[in-house]
Amino acid sequence: MKAKETRQMSEQELNNKLLELKTELFNLRFQLATGQLDNPMRIKAVRKDIARVKTIVRERELGIGKEV
Repeated sequence: MKAKETRQMSEQELNNKLLELKTELFNLRFQLATGQLDNPMRIKAVRKDIARVKTIVRERELGIGKEV
């Protein structure tokens, strides 16, 4: 997921995406603990996506950055 794509989402879509990513991260951590995780780099990617979404939400709260 790119920042440009994320900036085009509405507030509701961002909240839904954040919830989806947090659920995915939980599942990945569970798989890691049980030894079933195939790609451990996916955890890092999901964490970065969560940070990206949170950053865009916060920018909108503060009125910073481009509004689409």
